[in-house]
Amino acid sequence: MTQTDPHQEQPECLYLELSSQNEQPSVPLHTSISLFLLSYCECTSFKVFLVSAKPDTQSSQSWKSQVPTSLAVSMVHVKDLPVLVRGCRLPAVLDETGRYCRAGLAVVLRHIIDRTCEADPRRKDAASLLGFKKTCLKACAEVSQWTRLCELSIPSAVEAHLRQPTNPSLHLPSALLNLEKTLGEPVKVHNDDKIRRQKLQQQQKNHQKKISQDLQEDQGTDVTQPQDSQSANGLELQAALAKLYVDSGAVPSTTIRESSDIRKVKTTELPQLEHVFAEGLYFTLTDVVLLPCIHQYLSSLQSHNASALSQLPLLLRWYLQVQEVPGVPRAAQACGMALSTRKAFTTGPPTIAETQQSSQANQESLEMTMKEVHFVGGPRPTMTKLKESGIEAVFSPHPCPSWTLPWDSLPEAVNPTEGKMSDVRAARKRQQLNNLVAMATELARPGDTVVDFCSGGGHVGIVLAHTLPDCQVILIENKEESLVRGKVRSAELGLTNIGFIQANLDYFTGPFHIGEHMILCRFADQTAVQLPSERRLIGKQCMGLVDLDRSWAAETHGYSVRVMTMEPDSCSPKNNMLVGVAGGGAGGDNYATQ
Repeated sequence: MTQTDPHQEQPECLYLELSSQNEQPSVPLHTSISLFLLSYCECTSFKVFLVSAKPDTQSSQSWKSQVPTSLAVSMVHVKDLPVLVRGCRLPAVLDETGRYCRAGLAVVLRHIIDRTCEADPRRKDAASLLGFKKTCLKACAEVSQWTRLCELSIPSAVEAHLRQPTNPSLHLPSALLNLEKTLGEPVKVHNDDKIRRQKLQQQQKNHQKKISQDLQEDQGTDVTQPQDSQSANGLELQAALAKLYVDSGAVPSTTIRESSDIRKVKTTELPQLEHVFAEGLYFTLTDVVLLPCIHQYLSSLQSHNASALSQLPLLLRWYLQVQEVPGVPRAAQACGMALSTRKAFTTGPPTIAETQQSSQANQESLEMTMKEVHFVGGPRPTMTKLKESGIEAVFSPHPCPSWTLPWDSLPEAVNPTEGKMSDVRAARKRQQLNNLVAMATELARPGDTVVDFCSGGGHVGIVLAHTLPDCQVILIENKEESLVRGKVRSAELGLTNIGFIQANLDYFTGPFHIGEHMILCRFADQTAVQLPSERRLIGKQCMGLVDLDRSWAAETHGYSVRVMTMEPDSCSPKNNMLVGVAGGGAGGDNYATQ
């Protein structure tokens, strides 16, 4: 491996973390997953950097077997990372301009697939990883339980287990039990009617064969026969593998047209399909994410707690079936993953009775470890209790209610009317920007970093970058389409003091002086204009209480916080604004407006 200057311009740079375990460098799971996908896709579109906080990492050989030799990999110390990358949790990709950074496991993996398909449009196997509508793991972890399970919960649970694999007090992680439960649920896929009818036909065929065998046994005839290769139990797997091998459809090419009596059966009466892969019948990015995790977990159980394997029969079956996907064994071998075969597991394939018994036990365990607390009674009881305890929302007066940006003299690309937006909405958006920019410009000092959290298309961030040319502005947004629009607008304006990070908020760890953040939740959302006035008032009070809690949290970190209402209050249903000021040492004062 060569040492390369990380600041040298590259087509696109992919940064992966090397962590430290027992004073030795190791490959964390999110890095293993990224390397596995690169190997599976045979993607060479990136310059790959392994990032370490230790200066002597390259001299160690323990981790190198997990890095495919086909990749050109360089080492970089964490202090030498580009500014945008340094402010993010890895993995991260920095584009050729150095101003657009993608961070977070799901975002980076989806980008690797996109680059693979752009480099070779024939790679339909790579494109299919994103699923039928290209949305696999696209929703952020904050709103998608499935993304959160695959991207965060399972890798975290496995890494926690690997740190203490022999601890007898540890139960099976709830994240793994949740996945086991999911694998036992019926599958619903696009255009599955034909496959379900084929399954019914196979069930009837097997039933007739069983009757015939029973009759032969009664007559004393030897009925030993090879198992039908197209049995009902294996139809889903055949359909899944047919999709991988043949582009023309999702059903085996050897399947014949079903009989008329099968075609007449109502859809609701057809047998349910079983999981082959994590999301159903087809191999997707989710399976790529899970394989390195489950491989390490099952390997650990084999070594330290083999009896626990019997509690995860569906997960074990999934692990064995994934190995039948073309390209998986090759990619695993390149990443140093010695996949265990069926013979390596003493439990063998689960029977139906074992699966049902295990599913019931796991469901009971899951319910004990993942009890949900349901909110009862609406917001009023909670508000009353808070008021009785002397806790009420308090709003400070707005310091400059009439301040406005000179919209008529601003470049067209700065104005929120740019794009498809009604005049009424554009007027409200300008009013919102007046409030936010007024506070930011009052607090900002030359050299400050301003972050626009959940920036969308960059209405706030672009105005700030234009208005505050001596400050560095960073836009953070999970939706690529929105952020790309903001990047195009900033390019039209020739802005050089702006950067873009496509990531969930959890993946941003960088320092900043002013943060624009407009996320509100739950009952605080009930402030829309079309709602009854009494309900809007309650929503406003709830929003004030949420922001009061936020202000207290900020005050524990040394901030002095004011909660105020934007002017005019009709400019937005979510019209609260939090302004915090704190002494910041050598870097100057730290500010946050929300």
